[in-house]
Parts: sequence; C-alpha cells; structure tokens
Amino acid sequence: MKRFKYKAIEKGSKKVISGSIQAENERAAGKLLVEQGYIPDSIIEEGGEGILSKLSSKVTSKDRILFTRQFATLIGAGLPMARSLKTAAEQSNSKPMQAVVDDVRANVEAGKSLSDSLAMHPDVFGDVYLSLVAAGEVSGTLDVALARLAAQDEKDASMISKIRGAMVYPAIIFVVILVVLGFMLIEVVPEVRKLYEDMNKPLPGITNFLVNVSDFFVNQWWILVLVIGAIVYGINAYRKTDAGKRTFALIKLNVPMFNTLFQRLYMTRFARTMEMLLGTGVSMLDALKISARATSNFYMEEQFMAASEKVKAGKPLSESISDLDYILPLVPQMISIGEQSGKIDEMLGKAAEVYENELDEKIANISTMIEPVLMVVMAGLIGVVIAGTLLPIYSLVSSI
Repeated sequence: MKRFKYKAIEKGSKKVISGSIQAENERAAGKLLVEQGYIPDSIIEEGGEGILSKLSSKVTSKDRILFTRQFATLIGAGLPMARSLKTAAEQSNSKPMQAVVDDVRANVEAGKSLSDSLAMHPDVFGDVYLSLVAAGEVSGTLDVALARLAAQDEKDASMISKIRGAMVYPAIIFVVILVVLGFMLIEVVPEVRKLYEDMNKPLPGITNFLVNVSDFFVNQWWILVLVIGAIVYGINAYRKTDAGKRTFALIKLNVPMFNTLFQRLYMTRFARTMEMLLGTGVSMLDALKISARATSNFYMEEQFMAASEKVKAGKPLSESISDLDYILPLVPQMISIGEQSGKIDEMLGKAAEVYENELDEKIANISTMIEPVLMVVMAGLIGVVIAGTLLPIYSLVSSI
C-alpha cells in the first residue's frame, strides 16, 4: 500500500480539505475519496518506495498503543471525537501515526463512523481493534473499549518482548559456534594439510573430510549462498500457500521444547480476545471468528472456525471446542462454568490469566532449556574439528 497526500472538495459544503490516504495507486486513492463524498483536486504520492522509506512510514505497535491510550483518555473526559483525534495526533511523536490519525479524523468529520474510518487502515488496525471500536460506538462505551484495547496491546507487546529477550543468549551461543567453526575450517585445517604434505604423509580420513569441507567453503562458497537463497525463497513461497501455512502452524504446535509455549500463547490470545469482544457486546459467533484469527496460527484458526459452525447449529461453545486438536482443557472447562453462570467473558479472563502466568514461567526457562542442547551441539562439532586437526598433529609429533 502506498500513501498519498490529497486536496479535495467536500461535495455538500464545497469545503476544501487536505490529508493523506492509503491506496494501491493514485487512481485507487481518487476512487476512495469519491466514495467518501469528496471531489479530488490533487493527489500526490508521499516519499519513495525504497526499503528505508517503507520502514520509516510504518506504524509500530508502540505507536498504536500510545494513540489508543491517549484517545481513550480524551474520549472518557468528554471531548468530541474529532477534537480527541486531533489532540491525540498532535501528542504522537510518530509521523506515520499522525498521518493515519489525521486521515481518520478527516473521514469522521465527513460523517463516517469511527470504526469505518479506522477500517481504511487495515495494516494498522486489525479485526479485533475494529470490532471492539464498533461495539463501543453502539453501546456508548467507546472509552472502555479503547482502554481494553490499549491494555491488551501492552500485554501482547510485553509478551513478545520477553520471548525475544529470552532468545538473545541462545542466539549469542549459536553465533559463537559458527565463528569458532569458521575459524577452524578456514585457518587451522589448511595448515594441517600443508603440514602433512610437507612430510609426505597421507591425511587421516576425518582430516581429509575436513579439508574437503574447508576447500568448499573457501572456493565454492557462492554455491552455498545460491542453495541457501533458493531454499529461503522456496520456503517463503510455500509459506504463502494454505498448505504451507498449515504445515508451519503445526510445526509450532509440535516442535520439542517450544510446543507447550506456543500452545499457551495461542490459548492466551484466544481467551483474552474472546473476553474483550464478549465484554463489549460482540455476538458469540462474531467474537469466535475474530478470536480465531487473533491466534495468528493458521491451524488453530481452522479449528476455531470449525467450532463456530457447531455453535451456529446450536451447540454450546464449551462442547464445540472441547474435542479440537491442541485445545488446552482449562479453556472449555472455564467456558462451561461461564455458560452456567452467564459470565463467559469473566471465566475466559481467568483462563487467560492462568496461561499468562504459565507463559511467563516458560519464557523465563527458555534459555535454561536451550543452553544444554546448544552446548552438546557445540561440543560435538568442535570435537570433530579437534579430532581432525590437533590429534593428527600429535600423531605426527609422536612418530617423529
């Protein structure tokens, strides 16, 4: 999607307005403006399409969280929506976020609902966000819906940050392994071969293997680059297909050491999203479908979509999801209690709290789980290199 600056005339009042809009091309931008009730005067693309330009124009989750929190406070204080949007944009330090909010404000002032105006920026505001805002508009609790969104976004961002932070130490160990192996193969192994050649001695089998590997990395490295590039391209292409999305989704759910972490992550997202949607008045079916997409796992989404058909046919939600694959038992149990008490959203919130606590514990143990495996791998690889370099040298010295 590209961003365009525009000037347009409002059909009814003949008022000249300006702002920015996202569209595939200039023609599509003009069509969107016409649909909004404007007569386009000028449409100019903002910036270039280089990588740096795209990165600099991207709205981050932090930008969205700050905007949502400020907007909720302003709406809760009783300010008109257009004024609240303008103030929230002015308080934002993110130029891309300011541009998005200014465009939303222009659409709101033109008579569109807030949810419809936000929906024109799907790369910034997802299904959950739009559904909660729409429900808040209808029920008159927009500030509460926005506060819930900000709180949930903060939790998601914190969780992702913890996972990334826990992976730093294992990543450093992995890089050290690669650096040590590279040094041994490129610098040490050739010297061992030269030593054997000077003494007219045949290379031991393992040393000969390492010499061949060293020669390949030094002289045919470009083949490795091409092969890796082709593999990465093929994997990315496959991941865009439904079969590929399903395969990688199942890998996450079954990969050793990480499967329990991913399962709890998806359960947390599902339960917390359902809690928010049901709590703001979204229908059960719509909440179930949106929460399915919120898991960000293709296979889990398929599972919950299948459950939505059972719910549509009149089956209770707890029974509809209890026999699904990879559904942890606490969720249907808590939903069943909620169905009996009429407080499904509260019970889902309690289930989400349980899994959030378990997630924190598992994230904290990631490094502890991975470190022994990496150490064994490193010891094995370095052991092979030592066996092929230092031991033959000791053997030559002993024979002399």
